[in-house]
Amino acid sequence: MAPMTTAERRGYQQICGNDGAMMVIACDQRGGMRTLLSADPAEQAKIGNDVLGHTKADITSYLASRASCVLVDPICAVPQLVDDGIIDRSTALLIGLDASGWDTSPEGYRLSKLVEGIGARQVRALGGTGGKIMVYLRSDIPQANAHNIDILKQVIADFAQEDLLLVVEFLTYQVEGESKAEYQARIPELIQGGTKICLDLGSKVLKLPYPGSAESCAAVTRLSGNVPWAVLSAGVDHETFLTQVETAMANGASGVIAGRSLWKDCISLDRAVTRQKLETIAVPRLRELQAIIARHRAPAAKVA
Repeated sequence: MAPMTTAERRGYQQICGNDGAMMVIACDQRGGMRTLLSADPAEQAKIGNDVLGHTKADITSYLASRASCVLVDPICAVPQLVDDGIIDRSTALLIGLDASGWDTSPEGYRLSKLVEGIGARQVRALGGTGGKIMVYLRSDIPQANAHNIDILKQVIADFAQEDLLLVVEFLTYQVEGESKAEYQARIPELIQGGTKICLDLGSKVLKLPYPGSAESCAAVTRLSGNVPWAVLSAGVDHETFLTQVETAMANGASGVIAGRSLWKDCISLDRAVTRQKLETIAVPRLRELQAIIARHRAPAAKVA
């Protein structure tokens, strides 16, 4: 595993807090955000990128200003967050490269997609501290991963060429003919296997689904060595995520990249409602996450 370059390490330091832990607010979702804003598919189709942009701006104002970093998409959120002065100068900015949704292979495997025209150089031009790429992996089915591994190789090489921080994320999924119980039982194995794939390809910072147990978190930490990993919320309820974060941090995680567990109960097509709920619901949730991180991470020593 290659160490971070000086430039990558500087970017990583910026997405972390004073304690050296990641506390990133994720709001790069688009399709998922539309489904939360309206339960009616016809109404969802009418929700434009401008509405999503306003929602992401409010999440940034209320949550990211109290955290170390915000993760957004390059379609709805930037350059407005920077150009309109919404993102605080001390808040780092990660920009997602993955397109919303996925294609499906003839065999039923998920094929990840990239946002057209966005690479490391464009992330830098948009004011990004770094980028984030997400792909789907089934480490137990090698033939399911070829397309998505090619995407990872392409993006990792691009960011290495530009010497820009890249956070690598993968998600697993249930395949055809697999029961929910069978899939759930395989999650620790799938998270560990996917982690190894990403590490073997040269990933230097990881964003991972909860590995399933304390033992699996510890196994991921051993696999990762000096590569830091953050646990993502995957839309679970807040109380469940608090428990997952406690376990992950106690077993070697380097922080949190949290999205829907913080704000899914807050966003509305009425911005006044969104803002009120972000302040009264999401901010206290963020404070609870930060308290867990604080119990496991001492503040980083300052160099005189």
